[in-house]
Amino acid sequence: MQKKKRSELMLILTALIWGTAFVAQRAGMEYIGPFTLNGLRCLLGALVLLPVILIMDRQQKREAIKTGALQPTEAERKSEKRTLITGGLACGLIFFVSSSLQQLGMVYTTAGKAGFITSLYIVIVPILGIFLKQKVRPVLWACVALAIGGLYLLCIQEGFSMGKGDFLVLICALGFSLHILAIDYYSPKTNGVKLSCVQFLVCGLISLPCMFLFETVYWSDVLRCWLPLIYAGVMSCGLAYTLQVVAQKYTEPTVTSLLLSLESVFAVIAGIILLQEQISMREGVGCIIMFVAIILAQLPVKGEGLIKEATMLKQG
Repeated sequence: MQKKKRSELMLILTALIWGTAFVAQRAGMEYIGPFTLNGLRCLLGALVLLPVILIMDRQQKREAIKTGALQPTEAERKSEKRTLITGGLACGLIFFVSSSLQQLGMVYTTAGKAGFITSLYIVIVPILGIFLKQKVRPVLWACVALAIGGLYLLCIQEGFSMGKGDFLVLICALGFSLHILAIDYYSPKTNGVKLSCVQFLVCGLISLPCMFLFETVYWSDVLRCWLPLIYAGVMSCGLAYTLQVVAQKYTEPTVTSLLLSLESVFAVIAGIILLQEQISMREGVGCIIMFVAIILAQLPVKGEGLIKEATMLKQG
């Protein structure tokens, strides 16, 4: 019971870190461009995960020696390595596109709105599952309708137009949905933390040429941006993901997703408190409706597990 409670607290902390990371990403762009911020934070995230991987490998070796478990063959190690590289490249590329769209969108929208719109991946993922011949529960269509209604109140302006930033973040939510499906495919075949490390490294390396091509980089500004970079890279990419992996060992999938969905709420609260972002009554109602849709999308039906994809890694 103590492990379960501790794991639930770890998941709430994970959601808090991810939600407040939207503020760090928004604040960081006061000093550096979207590609620069995205690239450097991903490289920091990969760097932070390296010692975690080393510690986990040592623990696994010690446990294998104690239990006398069979060691994988050379062929099995090579196969897992190929899967890790292939999966890391695929997930890293999708993550680069999605997170870049998110960063670009946050130039024109608030951290709170970006948090809620990004969370739509929980509704989008099962809909995309139709193309993979996965069964979609009837309640999800109601969730889609609620999400669309909430998105309308949150984002649609007079004249039935959507702001540039909101639109980019909406496309990013679709990208993160594809990213979750990719992780769902590769993670059972290789180590999840290693896969995350490789994808962050790939995203960071792809971002580097973009930051020099499309942005003017002043290293004095990068140094001034040290706090948002460390928070978005070390805390969001590195620590939060590790907390999620550890906590999920002792927590039911339903509870995991419900707790992690608090990310969108923390994003709005953090934006209001730390960035003095304003939210109208209409936008507040839109947030509530979207949050209801997100929660309903995660509730399991009797005899069915919670949609697995919704509990996997998302953004950073």
